[in-house]
Amino acid sequence: MSPAGTGGFAVLKEPAFALYLAARLCSSVAAQMLVVAVGWQVYAITGRVLDLGLIGLSQFLPFLCLSLPAGHAADLYHRGRIIALCLATNLVCALLLLFFARHEFRSTAPIFAVLALLGTARAFLAPASQSFLPNIVPASALGNAIALNSSSFQIATIAGPSLGGIVYAFGEGRHAAGGGAQWVYGLSAILLAGALLSIVMVKSSRLEVVRSAASWSSMLEGLRFVWRRKTVLGAISLDLFAVLFGGATALLPAFTQDVLHAGPEAFGYLRAAPGIGAGLCALWLALRPISRGIGAAMFTGVGVFGLATVVFGWTQRFGVAMAALIVLGAADMVSVFIRMLLVQLETPDAIRGRVSAVNSVFIGASNELGEFESGFTAAWFGLVPAIVLGGVVTLLVTGLWAGVLFPALWRLQTFDQLKDSLANGK
Repeated sequence: MSPAGTGGFAVLKEPAFALYLAARLCSSVAAQMLVVAVGWQVYAITGRVLDLGLIGLSQFLPFLCLSLPAGHAADLYHRGRIIALCLATNLVCALLLLFFARHEFRSTAPIFAVLALLGTARAFLAPASQSFLPNIVPASALGNAIALNSSSFQIATIAGPSLGGIVYAFGEGRHAAGGGAQWVYGLSAILLAGALLSIVMVKSSRLEVVRSAASWSSMLEGLRFVWRRKTVLGAISLDLFAVLFGGATALLPAFTQDVLHAGPEAFGYLRAAPGIGAGLCALWLALRPISRGIGAAMFTGVGVFGLATVVFGWTQRFGVAMAALIVLGAADMVSVFIRMLLVQLETPDAIRGRVSAVNSVFIGASNELGEFESGFTAAWFGLVPAIVLGGVVTLLVTGLWAGVLFPALWRLQTFDQLKDSLANGK
């Protein structure tokens, strides 16, 4: 790794990081476009909100089953090659979805099968990607790299859904039903090909590791590490349960059509709104990272996330919905930044993949399993009550974690304070 400056955007002078960031941006935009197209296409085929939840569940189940061995693989093998293989798999999935749309499949079963393959690839991609940054940037620049990496993802959540919605609407206008999905899947495949090309050009450094046979004991080391670090456990479990019940974005296709009475363009903008808030917040954090009151900042972010979810669920106005989702994304970015930096700084490189896998399981559960929970709750209670209830539960979880289960996390002031407490065995 070159001795580039480490402040603000200076980390972009690291060639490996710049290539990795380009791959991350392209693949994330493609993934967000796929989410838009699949959600709109599935709801158009079935008209059932429960199927929107099944989109998340079909990706989460293989992700859950494979995350621990995937984390072990990230500690044993070249992380860049694992990322490349996963991106190649995503490219194949985009092409399969394009094939199904082009031949006007009216069954959702093949779509869910491809989503399961995407979930499999993501199981290996997540720990390899999360543990890759310390191998391509100096330790002093890790905080800035994490913020910029998060920014690229949030930029993707802005550009991807908006672009996906616009392209979908354009394709529907030029062709028969299903034409929009074809255009989105085709463009996603092109972006994934570019991401794959970028990642294979990345050169990384890494400490030598002693390879051992995979065993339950070695695969569970990440879980044991997280369990011993109660502050880390509190941070990632807070995200799990807060976002699990506050997953309003999974219901956006139904909310857009049934509450706002709008089309795919509006859906794309709404789907991008959390990314607008998160992207702006991430860029701010890259320049002025949070250094004090980190525990209170994280809990405040999650609390605002829950409150914004309640506001979004109550409104029937597009402008208010957009504003609520922007605030939601910015608040979520605060907790994401603190959690990611905390996990990376406190984990030895030898087990970073396994710990990242545990973190990925928590994140995946909060996202994909949260989508299923939202779809199931909406089918049971109704669309709007499900969203509002999810926001209320998020607020309750925040209070429980801060006041009862992990009060030390609430009182945490700096990352150095955390290191001192860990050194003293607390």
